[in-house]
Parts: sequence; structure tokens; C-alpha cells
Amino acid sequence: MTPPRQHYNVTLAALTLAGCAFALQQTMVVPALPTLQRDLHTTTNWVTWVLTIFLLVASVATPILGKLGDQYGKERMLALSLVIFLAGCVGSAAAWNIWSLIAFRAIAGAGAAVFPLSFAIIRDEFPPEKVGVGIGLVSAVFGVGGGFGIVFGGVITDHASWRWLFIVGSIAIAGALVMVIRFVPESPIKTRSRVDYIGAALLSAGLVSLLLGLSEGESWGWGSGRVTGLFVASIVFFASWVRVELHVPEPLVDMRMFAQRPVLLTNLTALISGFAMFGTFVLIPNFVEMPHGLGTAASRGIDYGFDASATKAGLYLLPSSVVLLVAGPLAGKIGRRVGMKWPLAVGLVLVAISAGSFALFHDHPWQILVPMPLFGTGFGFAYAAMATLITEAVRPTETGIATGMNTVMRTVGGVIGGQIGAVLLSAYTIGRTGYPAVTGYEIAFGLAAGASLVAAVLATFVTPNQRMRRRQVAVAAAGRN
Repeated sequence: MTPPRQHYNVTLAALTLAGCAFALQQTMVVPALPTLQRDLHTTTNWVTWVLTIFLLVASVATPILGKLGDQYGKERMLALSLVIFLAGCVGSAAAWNIWSLIAFRAIAGAGAAVFPLSFAIIRDEFPPEKVGVGIGLVSAVFGVGGGFGIVFGGVITDHASWRWLFIVGSIAIAGALVMVIRFVPESPIKTRSRVDYIGAALLSAGLVSLLLGLSEGESWGWGSGRVTGLFVASIVFFASWVRVELHVPEPLVDMRMFAQRPVLLTNLTALISGFAMFGTFVLIPNFVEMPHGLGTAASRGIDYGFDASATKAGLYLLPSSVVLLVAGPLAGKIGRRVGMKWPLAVGLVLVAISAGSFALFHDHPWQILVPMPLFGTGFGFAYAAMATLITEAVRPTETGIATGMNTVMRTVGGVIGGQIGAVLLSAYTIGRTGYPAVTGYEIAFGLAAGASLVAAVLATFVTPNQRMRRRQVAVAAAGRN
């Protein structure tokens, strides 16, 4: 006799808490970077590695743990990733210098597998009519937690030790771990295969080379031998990885799956949208923190910005974070009736409109605050739709690795967006002050708007295959009954 399954809402609550714990830790350290640099007696370049190493390890661990979840059990691998994540956060709270902090943040990066494993669990456990809403809610948590993380990080940094950033994070992760073990059932869908260690190593090397080059290009010099060497190495590693995956009997990633039109176009959309969304999300706090009017007699003053504190800068992101909670599940409901490519396209158009508004109108605080709910709605629609499109396009035994790679594509796009923004701010400065001119921000926001429109057009071509069409028809019929 089959044991009764846990109620879907309880499972969803556990997965949502796990995703929120990761999203908070990803951004809570951002306002604390100057404090970390001062307290740990390090340089600006090394303190940024507190973010960079987390991103690098997350990108590498996400597809690998997603594949292992397909093989050995998604709930089991989700619990394992949370245990590793918790160990990294506890260690970060006790870090004694910058090197130990970077090392523990690297360990914590394994928590990124929370999202693809959660999507896969929802796909396996939930009835078809609830899958879109469930994935939409967990996707929304990524943006909600990121926005609130910056706010909480600013408040904690302003009023307590930076170590509390990781203590609070550890409490949230421990709670998520208990709920996952207690309330998330093990998936009955597994694939019996061997781990493709060679493919995993080549993919990891390619991602590390690419993201390291993108992250350090500004400080090392884009034409330097180190950065050029990293980019060349990434091309070699990725080419070798594709070759290996096409010839091994049990590949880490089935390249034929990736070549399917819905998967290929959704991943391209993820890359471009990650560039647009992350670039905008990171630049807004920098923009509002600029001290308006600061300057000397020998140079023009700064004619933009609102001189906001770290805490106030985070508050500018709250409107987008709040609407994300509603936008993700709403995208699932809309997609259930008309197809998920349309919430994806509409969401990207909303991101383009809000980013374009930031580029054109930014003289007063309200001109930043008013478009933020629009940005959050677009963010929520797009991320929820991408995850659902991927889960619908692949076999149940491939859900973990497929959604993991989609997350990596968004991450790579986000790193590119952040670095292009940094290049533009360095290229356009005010006289001899070294402060970025408003032109750099305007171009960066304009590029984000243009990229979002390109991604929206791509989204309209994400035509589902026959199996997806049959599934969507069945889901729509179930929703009407």
C-alpha cells in the first residue's frame, strides 16, 4: 500500500523557506562589503571575492547537484545541499580573516541547488494544474529574498556586527533543513546511471574560467593576459565538454535535450534576461546612494543621486520585491490557460519599460519608486515562466539538470550585466573626481531595456513540442473542471 503523500501546501512552504534562505544570503552581504573590508583589514578587490566565490561555486554546484538529484533522489540532495549551505554560513559567522571568510562562502555556494531541486520536486509531486503556480512561487522567492536581503543587510550592518548577517542566515537555513526533512517527500522518479565525472569536471572548469574572467576583468584589465587566458580556457573547456557529452554513454547533460527548440530558446532568453535584470537590480542601489551635489570648485558636482544610506537604498527595491510574491504564482495561473511563453514575453516587456523609465527619468526619488512594481512584476513573470517551460520540455528524469543549467544561464547573464555596468560607470566619470557620471547609468539602463525587448521577441518563438502541447491541453482542461 502506498503511504499517503504530504499535503502540497506544506511541501511548498518548506521549499519556499529553503529558497528564501538562499536568496537572503546571496544579497545580505552587499551592504556590508565596506565594513568587511575595514574589519578584516583587506583590499577592495579581495573583499569582493566574498560575493564572487559564492557566485562561482553556485554556478558549478547547481547543475551537478541537479543531476545527482535526478539520479539519487531530489529530496535527499536538497537536504544535503542545505547541510553544506548551513556549514558555510556557520563558518562565515566565525571567520577570523578574509581568507577564511572567502573559503566558507565558497562552501555556502552549494546552496544554489535549492532552486532546480525544488522545481524538480514540484514537477514530480504536484498535480499538473498546480505545477505552474508552485514553480512561480518558488521562483518569486529568488527576487523577494534578494530584495529583502539588501534591506536586512543594511539594517544589520548599521546596527550590529557583520557576523549577525550569517547568524541570521544560519537560523533560516536550519529551519528550512528541518522542514525539508520533515515535510518534503522523496521523489519516486529517479534515473539509474553513473555520474559523468569527466563531464562535470570540464563543465566546472569552463564555468569557473568564464565567470572569473568576467568578474575580474575590470580590476585586472580586459585586455590583460590573465583575463584573455581565462576566456580562451573557457572556450577550450566548453568545447571539450560538448565533445565528451556527445560521446559518453551516460552524459551529465544530454546535448540532444539542449538542442530542442523550447529548451534552447528558453536558455537563450534566460541568458539575455539575466543580463538585463541583474544589471538593473544592482545599479539602482548604487545610483540612489550617490551624494547629490558633491564636488569641488575645480570640477562639476554630482548632479544625480539621492545621498541614500545603505538601508534606504535597499528600501528602493522593496516595491519590486513585494509584488514578486504575487507575480510568480499569477504567471503560473495565466500560463496554465494561454501557455507559459506569453507570461515570459509580457514579463520581459515590463522589465524593458521599467528599465527604459530609469534611463529617461531619474531626477526625483518617486521616478525610481514608481516603476519598481512594474519591474518586479516583469521579474516574477519571467523567472516563473522560464522554470516552468524547462520542466515541461524535458523528461521527468532530466528535470534537475535541465533547470540547473537554466539557472546557470541566468547567472552568467547576470555576471555579464553587472560587469558591463561597471565598465560603463568607469568609462563615464565626472571631471577628475573619479565619480561615475549619470551618462553611464543611463546607457546601462538603456542597454537593459533593449536586451529585455530582444529576449521578449525570442520568448514568442518558444513553441512547445507535441508532448508539451498535450500536457498544456490536459492542464487547462483540469483547471476548468
